Amino acid sequence: MILTFDFSSHVPLYMQLRNQIVIAIAQGRLNPGEKLPTIRSLAEESGINMMTVSKAYQMLKQEGYIVTDRRHGATVASGKSVSVSEETMKELKLRISELRLSGMKKEDILLLCETLYDQGDNV
Repeated sequence: MILTFDFSSHVPLYMQLRNQIVIAIAQGRLNPGEKLPTIRSLAEESGINMMTVSKAYQMLKQEGYIVTDRRHGATVASGKSVSVSEETMKELKLRISELRLSGMKKEDILLLCETLYDQGDNV
């Protein structure tokens, strides 16, 4: 798994990791049932702390993106159990508000969302 981290970003590393895994699942680069690296190996490979990886995996599990098993480790969930978090809804509301304040009309925002959705493999 190829990951990139911005160590100078205000976004915490665990959130950067979480976001990259969610995007990889959405793009089909990680498929349902596919095994993820162990916490230890991902930490060593990416150069970040094991607790940081663990926190990202816990968040992904809580959100329904991955399932964990003591014997088989973490795997990508089927996708049917994924729910939209309250935090995601707040973030989306903020971004839509910013677009409205920049002068975009509702139709333009919807068209932009449709375009981005259709380009899902380029997110």
